[in-house]
Amino acid sequence: MKLPYKEFGFDEVRTYPLKSRRSKTRLDDFARPYQRGTGLVGFVDALPKLLAGADFRRVVDALVRAHAVDAGIVWGLGAHVIKTGLSPVVIDLMERGFVSAVATNGAGMIHDFEVALAGATSEDVDESLSTGRFGMAEETGRVLNQAINDGVKTGLGIGQAVGRFLHESTPEHMNVSIFAAAHRLNVPVTVHVAIGTDVIHMHPQVSGSELGVGSLRDFRYFVSSVAQLGRGVYLNCGSAVLLPEVFLKAVALVRNRGVELRELTTINLDFIRHYRPQTNVVKRPTSSTGRGFSLVGHHELLIPLLAAALIERVEEP
Repeated sequence: MKLPYKEFGFDEVRTYPLKSRRSKTRLDDFARPYQRGTGLVGFVDALPKLLAGADFRRVVDALVRAHAVDAGIVWGLGAHVIKTGLSPVVIDLMERGFVSAVATNGAGMIHDFEVALAGATSEDVDESLSTGRFGMAEETGRVLNQAINDGVKTGLGIGQAVGRFLHESTPEHMNVSIFAAAHRLNVPVTVHVAIGTDVIHMHPQVSGSELGVGSLRDFRYFVSSVAQLGRGVYLNCGSAVLLPEVFLKAVALVRNRGVELRELTTINLDFIRHYRPQTNVVKRPTSSTGRGFSLVGHHELLIPLLAAALIERVEEP
């Protein structure tokens, strides 16, 4: 059948009153201009009650609630969080009781260790790779591997081993080490290693057996921490693959043992939405029993903002 050129008539289109429609955006949800002198509480209260503005409020509420009832708050930290200078903020939250445990990858451990020893980290890979110098800092390869090897042989996990070493050796910048603070505050810190991904694996002092034993031990510690999150919060900050995979397996093990994690809140915080954090942290673990949130933005802005909001909420008059 061939169709003719025929204009469709609009004369009998049916309409309805605008105010009768259910709309997703209402004036009550709009942002308010910031009022000078109201501080950060006023800033957060003035955010729109829509999308990320609403989610940010809910994330703050979840963390404040977990803190109030002494539920667990576990932070998964990618290396980028440390190399962008956020260790003092994390340590302050640890001291205020907003961190029940910390999990990171091998790179996060390396950045923390280098900052503690030298007050600097994050080499220029483009510059050093072509000269054969990439990853070849003496202390990072020799001392950090030795700290891991010695600690694991005495029954410690990698996180415990490095935290103990930094605490006992008192490097010049120990005050900005998350690992040293974890040891001082008795907060579990675990390291989840993929062998071959970290610069310390290129040094002769590396021990595959100690890395394997230590990282498996840390995984078991981490699962125990996740088991306490029935009314708690898990934050994945800046890990696109490794920690989301580790977290999902931990959730699977915990539920296999009959722990429901019914009121679990999960939060992914990164500057883009990666597949695995969205799937393995935000969606799957909370699909039927909890809540998952994704805050998109730079760590160096969002984490201090979140920390400040928590401090103001807990310590407001």
